[in-house]
Amino acid sequence: MAIQLSPTERVPPQNIDAEQSTLGSMMLERSALEKGMEILQTEDFYRPAHQLVFDALMSLAERDEPADLITLQEELRRRGKLEECGGVEYLMSLVNSVPTAANVEYYARIVEQKSILRKLITAGTRIISLAYNENEDIDTVTDEAERLVFGVAQRRIGQYFRPITPLVNQTWEWVEKRYHEKGEASGVPTGFHKLDSITSGLQPSDFVVIAARPSMGKTALALNIALHAATKRKETVAIFSIEMSAEQLVQRMICMLAKANAHRLRTGRFEDEEWRKIAEASNDLYGAPIYIDDTTDITHLGMRAKCRRLKAEHGLGLVVVDYLQLMRASGKNLDNRNQEISEIARGLKGLARELKVP
Repeated sequence: MAIQLSPTERVPPQNIDAEQSTLGSMMLERSALEKGMEILQTEDFYRPAHQLVFDALMSLAERDEPADLITLQEELRRRGKLEECGGVEYLMSLVNSVPTAANVEYYARIVEQKSILRKLITAGTRIISLAYNENEDIDTVTDEAERLVFGVAQRRIGQYFRPITPLVNQTWEWVEKRYHEKGEASGVPTGFHKLDSITSGLQPSDFVVIAARPSMGKTALALNIALHAATKRKETVAIFSIEMSAEQLVQRMICMLAKANAHRLRTGRFEDEEWRKIAEASNDLYGAPIYIDDTTDITHLGMRAKCRRLKAEHGLGLVVVDYLQLMRASGKNLDNRNQEISEIARGLKGLARELKVP
């Protein structure tokens, strides 16, 4: 009879042979030692003895001392960990497990992949625990769940030095582009030339607030910028419309493009020329990379989750929120509305920085 193991009883992903081969290679050559240290961290090893060996090798390297069988056993003996690692015999078996250090990167990548899978299991367990806590705010739970998974997938971002040669090439391409564009906005252009000449467009990670008294045209300005970005620059635009429905927002955008009267659009009482302009505007708007969410009680955590998915699926160039005061905080007990608005603003700035979009 086959015995089924529960998820908690399963053996976590691991490859002991790859761990042994990685450590053996690192003891054979200095270049292999450096490559292993570049790719792996101590906790990437599944077997505790291998974590001790790797940590000792890193200490030897940091002190610029040789990291071979002799110096390693002395380092472990000094720490009182030699027998815990299996003794000299086990260290010798690590060296003998590989004929050459040439494949150390291949072995290390296997160890890294298994470590990432284990971290995903840990994240999944944490997410399950969060989900069972029914007293926790749902937006906080979903944001933490996404953060845990994204944190595992992107744990290597920013870890390595970047050589200057490709950076110079990349910068030169940007300079050439700026030269040929002759002063066009480097960010997402607003369509208002004087504003773009001052700001050079809306820059990645910018958090821009359009502030004015009621009925002064804040929504109209924001929609004009969104339309210009989507129809002229083909930027993917996310619009969170908390005040108006998605249908109302599209009607307003068509009127803006057609320069038509909104009341006549609603009643259908317009001249043939207006009808032609509205048809052209609808055609221009059709297929534009604009995505509208008209959820009325959305939080900045909910926005962040939706924007992450949109960027992963379609890219993302601009996020518009209409409007900030109608958003709600993410379930925290705040003393007053001013604190809520401050928390929402911080959350939106965090969204802009994380996704690198204005």
